[in-house]
Amino acid sequence: PMALFSVFQTTFLLASLSLRTYQSEVWSEPLPWAPESLKVSINSTRQCLHLQWSVHNLAYHQELKMVFQIEISRIKTSNVIWVEDYSTTVKWNQVLHWSWESKLPLECAKHFLRMRSAVDDAKTPEQRFWSNWSSWEEVDVQNSLGHEPLFVFPKDKLVEEGSNVTICYVSRSQQNNISCYLEGVRMQGEQLGPNVSMFNLNHVAFIRETGTNIYCKVDQGDGIKGIVLFVSKVLEEPKDFSCETQDLMTLNCTWDPGRDTGLLKQLSQSYTLFESFSGKKTLCKHKSWCSWQVAPESQETYNFTLTAENYLRKRSVYLLFNLTHRVHPKAPFNVLFKNVSATNATMTWKVHTIGNYYTLLCQVDLYGEGKVTQHNISVKVDGEHLFGGLEPDTQYMAQVRCANANRFWKWSEWTCQNFTTAEAAPSEAPDVWRNVKSVQGDCVVTLFWKPLSKLQANGKILFYNIVIENLDRSSISKLLSIPAPANGTEVILDQCLYQIHVTANNSVGTSPASVIIVSGDPGNTEVEEERVKGTEDGFSLSWKPQPRNVTGYVVDWCDHPRDPLCDLQWKNLGPNTTSTVVSSGAFRPGVRYNFRIYGISTESVPYLLEKKTGYSQELAPSDNPQVVMSNLTSHSFTLSWKDYSTESQPSFIQGYHVYLKSKAGQCHSGWEKAVLSDDAVCCKYKIDNPKQKTFVVENLQPESFYEFLVTPYTSVGEGPHGAFTKVTTPDEYSPILIRIILPMVFCILLLMIICYLKSQWMKEKCYPDIPDPYKSSVLSLIKSKENPRLTIMNIKDCVPDSIEVLNKQEGTRKSLTETESTKPTYLYLLPTETSYSGPGPCICFENFTYNQAASDSASCGHVPVPPKAPPSQLGLLTSPENLPKSLEKNYMNSLGEIPAGETSLNYVSQLASPTSGDKSSLPTNPPEPALCSEYKMQMAIPLAPWKENWLSSQRIYKTY
Repeated sequence: PMALFSVFQTTFLLASLSLRTYQSEVWSEPLPWAPESLKVSINSTRQCLHLQWSVHNLAYHQELKMVFQIEISRIKTSNVIWVEDYSTTVKWNQVLHWSWESKLPLECAKHFLRMRSAVDDAKTPEQRFWSNWSSWEEVDVQNSLGHEPLFVFPKDKLVEEGSNVTICYVSRSQQNNISCYLEGVRMQGEQLGPNVSMFNLNHVAFIRETGTNIYCKVDQGDGIKGIVLFVSKVLEEPKDFSCETQDLMTLNCTWDPGRDTGLLKQLSQSYTLFESFSGKKTLCKHKSWCSWQVAPESQETYNFTLTAENYLRKRSVYLLFNLTHRVHPKAPFNVLFKNVSATNATMTWKVHTIGNYYTLLCQVDLYGEGKVTQHNISVKVDGEHLFGGLEPDTQYMAQVRCANANRFWKWSEWTCQNFTTAEAAPSEAPDVWRNVKSVQGDCVVTLFWKPLSKLQANGKILFYNIVIENLDRSSISKLLSIPAPANGTEVILDQCLYQIHVTANNSVGTSPASVIIVSGDPGNTEVEEERVKGTEDGFSLSWKPQPRNVTGYVVDWCDHPRDPLCDLQWKNLGPNTTSTVVSSGAFRPGVRYNFRIYGISTESVPYLLEKKTGYSQELAPSDNPQVVMSNLTSHSFTLSWKDYSTESQPSFIQGYHVYLKSKAGQCHSGWEKAVLSDDAVCCKYKIDNPKQKTFVVENLQPESFYEFLVTPYTSVGEGPHGAFTKVTTPDEYSPILIRIILPMVFCILLLMIICYLKSQWMKEKCYPDIPDPYKSSVLSLIKSKENPRLTIMNIKDCVPDSIEVLNKQEGTRKSLTETESTKPTYLYLLPTETSYSGPGPCICFENFTYNQAASDSASCGHVPVPPKAPPSQLGLLTSPENLPKSLEKNYMNSLGEIPAGETSLNYVSQLASPTSGDKSSLPTNPPEPALCSEYKMQMAIPLAPWKENWLSSQRIYKTY
C-alpha cells in the first residue's frame, strides 16, 4: 500500500507540473481581441479627453461582449487618478469611443492613458482573462499654449450653482509671486509644479447673468490674465403641464417653467414637446406654452413628453389624456338686452360651436345693488334669459360663460355687459323737518328734507312740490316748486295754523306726501339744558316718556354748530322710544353740540321736550380771556373779561384761576401758592362760578410791581400760561397831588392862551416896531425935477448946513433943552433963500456910517426956524474961502473944551434947495436950520486909534 501511495503521489505531482507549464505558455501569448489603434483627442471647451480604439481579429458579423479597463494618470504614470471599467458589445470592424471629463483643466498638467480588455461573453467562457495593458498615451496641452507669460484655465466654463470647480494658472515667468482673485477676493491655492498652481472653488454661487470674474496677476508686474466662469441656476422640472382645446383642431399646452437659470439667451434652457403615439416632435418657441395641431385622423388619445434642456442637464414630464375631455370653450359673444323696463330685462347671447353634437352649459350672473344672482342655461347655438324683480333706474351688470356640458373641463372666459332699468315714480315720501322762529310778528319757517335714496327715488328727482294749507281758512293754499338738488326752503307765515305737504317728483311721477303741522307758536319754550358726555360712538341721549299720546319723537342737532348755515340734522324715533345714540362722522373733539328733543303729538304738531349739550371729547382751553384792568389804586385794582364767550370753548368752563406775581411773594387769605411750568412761584385764586367775569385784587402795597394772569379751568385742564400783564400800584398821596396840580396846570394853560391871543396888543404897548424910512410916506412928498424917480436921498446929495457939538458929562446925559449952554451951536454952511420962513418939512434918515446903538440918545422933534438971522451970527463964516478954516477952528476949539470921551457930534444935513442959484455964495440972512421932527441918533465909528474913546452922536436933518 505504501508503494502504491508513493506511485500515485508522484504521478499527481507530474500532472500538476505539466498543467502549470501549459497555462504559463497560454498566458504568455497575446489575446486575439486586445484593444488596438488607440487614439486620444482633447475637447478644451468641455475639458474632456476623448479616447477611440478598435478590436481586430473579430470574425465577420461576429458580436462579442467585452470589458475595457481604462487607467488615467496625471503628471507621471505612477500617479493614477482614475480607473474605470467600460462594458460594451463589440462588432466586427467597429471603432469604439469613450470620454472622460477632467475636474482639473487639461492645460494645467500632463495626462497619461492606457487600457486593457477582457471578454465578458457567455459564448466564450474560457476567455475571461485580462489582456495586457496597452502602452501609455501621453497628453500634454501645455506645449501648444504659446509663449505668453501667464495663462488661466478653464476658459468660459459653464457649471451649475453649488458645483465644485478647479481652476489653475500656468506661468512662463521665472517669478512665482502670482496672486489670483475671485470677484476681487484673493484665493488660496495649491502648487502643482514649478510654474503651475490650482485653486478649488467649492459650492460656487450665481452672481450675475454675465458670469463670475476670476483673474491672476504677477505681483509688482504688469502681467494679468482672467477668465469668466458662467454659473447656471439648477434647471427645474416644468410644473402644471396641461393641454386643452377650444375647437377640437388645436391643442394649447401650457406649463410653469419655474425659476430662470439666469444665463444668457444662447445658454438658456429650451423646451421640446414630443407625442409618442404619432412620433411627432416640435421645438417650442416659448418657455411657458406651445401649440400642437390635432391629427386629421381624429386621434383622441395623446401622450406628450415635455423636455426642458440646457447645456448641463435635462428635465422631462409626461401627460396622457383624451382630447374630448380637454375642451375649453371660447367666450360667448354678441350679448344684448331687449325689452328693458323698470323691473324686467331679457338677455341674449351666442356661443362658438364645437362639433355637431356638443351641448354647452352657460352660467349667467347678474350684479346690482350690492347683490348677485346666478342662473344656469343649456345652449347649443343661441342663449336667452329673462331677469325679473329688478329695481327701477338701476344699473346692472350681467356676465355669461360656458363649458362642455357632456364632460366638464373648464369654464370659458366671462363676457360682460351693462344695462339700466327704466325709471318709476318715487316710492317713499321725503323725510321732512322744520325750524320755526318769530321775526317781527311773523312766523319764519325753514323747511328741511333729506334726499331720497336711490331705491326710494326710482329715478332722478327733478323738483320738490310744497303745498302750504291754512287750516284756519282751508280755502287758502299756496304751492311752491323747488328745483332739485335743493334740500330746504324758507317760508313766512302769519300766526295761523298751517299744514305743509312736501313731495318729490321725477320724470315719471310724484312720491307720497310728507305732512308737517306748523303753528304760530315757534315751540321753543324755555326748558332747562342738560349736559351729556359723548364718546367715540356718539352721544347717548335719553328723555322722560310723555304721559299723553305721541306719534313719535324727533332729535335734531347741527353737524357744524360754528357754521352759520348749521347743516341741521334730525332723527325720527318711534313713540315707544325714550333713548337713542346719535352718531355722525362730522363730530369733532372740542366742539359743543346742542341737541333738541321734540315730541310729535297726534295732531302732527311738534313741541320741545328737552335740550342736551355736550362734547364728543373735551379739550383744554386753547386761549385765555382778554382781561381789562380798571380802578387802579395804591391798594387794589379790578379785572374784568366780560367779552369772553364760554359757548365757543372746547370744553365746559368750570371757573377761572387768577395768578398774581409779586416781589414779596406773600399770599393773602383766599390765595394759595402755585408753581408754574417754568418753576416760577406765584399766588393763585380760584373762582368757582363760571359766570363771574370780574374780580378785585386787594391788599396790595403802594408803589409795588405786580403781574397777573386770568385763565379758565375745565375738567380736562386749564388755559395756557402765557404772558403775564404787568401793573405798578401808584403812591398813596398821588391822588391828592393830582387834585391840586391839575387845576393849576389848567389855569396856566388858560393864561398862556389869553396871552397868545393878546400878543399883538402887548407888542404894541411894550415894544413897538421901529419905523422903516424906506417905507415912510414922506418920500412921496419929495419930487426932484432933475430926477423924478428919486425916492430915497443919498448921502452925496446932502450938503451939511451946520454942525452941532454937544458937551456931555461923564456918567450923565442932558437933553438939548435943559440949559442955555447946552443949546446946539449951528454952523451954517450953505446959503438958503432969505424969503424962506416957517417950519419946513424934513425927513429923518439913517446914516449907514454910524452905529444905530446911539439912537436912544435923542429923539426927533420940531425946532422953530427963525425968519431972519443977524449978520453977527455968521461968526467965522464971512466968506466961502474962510469956511474950511473957520469950521476947523471952531471944531478944534470945541474939542479942546470937551474932555475926551464926553463929546458927541451930531451932523445936521440940509437937503439942497431945488431952486436955481449959486450954492457957493453965502446968504446975508441965513435962516436957522429947522430941526427935524424925525431923526435917529447914531454912534460915529472911530477913524483912528486915538479916536477910539471918542463918541459922537449925530442928528441928521433933511430940509428944503
